[in-house]
Amino acid sequence: MNTQFVSALLLASAAITNGFAFVNTHRYTASTTALEAGVKIYYSSSTGNTEQVAEYISKAGGDLPMDDIGDATNEEVEGLDCLIVGAPTWHTGADEQRSGTSWDDWLYTTLPNLKVEGKKVAVFGVGDQQSYGDNFCDAAGELYDLFSAKGCKVFGMTSTEGYDHTESKAEVDGKFVGLMFDEDNQYELSEERAKAWIGQLKSEGFF
Repeated sequence: MNTQFVSALLLASAAITNGFAFVNTHRYTASTTALEAGVKIYYSSSTGNTEQVAEYISKAGGDLPMDDIGDATNEEVEGLDCLIVGAPTWHTGADEQRSGTSWDDWLYTTLPNLKVEGKKVAVFGVGDQQSYGDNFCDAAGELYDLFSAKGCKVFGMTSTEGYDHTESKAEVDGKFVGLMFDEDNQYELSEERAKAWIGQLKSEGFF
């Protein structure tokens, strides 16, 4: 018998005896799994607050992949099953292009040409309910309106309880169209809100 073959058999036997086995060494990270499942977070940020809360959502979901919408390719967006999208509100009181970020151009020049009908979408927003309480998270409402108009299915609507704003274009029938954050006045609640929201999305069948 070939001595090299015998040596290989002995090594394999020793490995099994010591509690080891030869396995596929490809590692499935949380991000890889999420990408294979077709889930990604898209945001755009002016001061870093929206990126921060996107990171909270990513962490709560097991390190979901995330990217600035300005860096997204059409092919990538069309290839995903689930989109988690979020924006701040800077153009206070505006009827459209409310975020003051990359979303303002993308929503009106790119989204209309994409095939996203039937995709699952969850929306989040960032605002300041003390200084801009009449227009709290209005840009999140714009995301909701335009993705809905494209035939997407929106998940993750939340209660307005616990917030202290006057009006918001992100409210529909007494509920927020997604999860709203206030990093100026309620930053200490943001991470727990993100965790609870991810749990809600799972229970709704978003993932």
